[in-house]
Amino acid sequence: MCIRDRYQRRVRGLCTLLCQPTMGFFDADLAYPTVRVERLKHKRARLVQGPNSFFVDCKCPQCFAVTTVYSHATTEVKCAGCDEKLTRQTGGKVRFVEGASVRRKKD
Repeated sequence: MCIRDRYQRRVRGLCTLLCQPTMGFFDADLAYPTVRVERLKHKRARLVQGPNSFFVDCKCPQCFAVTTVYSHATTEVKCAGCDEKLTRQTGGKVRFVEGASVRRKKD
């Protein structure tokens, strides 16, 4: 039986570490976790705390104007050029309308 089968429900995100044949459970270096494991953790449980939100450049499907949108915007965002709706309201992350191209901004 694979180690992954036994610990998959208990240890979320560490399955990739446990399935490597050369690395046992206690051989994982807790001071230097992998990027993949850190991404799965809560923003306050990470080794270095950081937000989950980011800014996005959204291109309007009609006039091709670029508008900067917050990833967790709670209100509808309209295009600055043609006043077309670019996002829909949700409770969490923003939902973009069909046809709008999106690119995450660099930090």
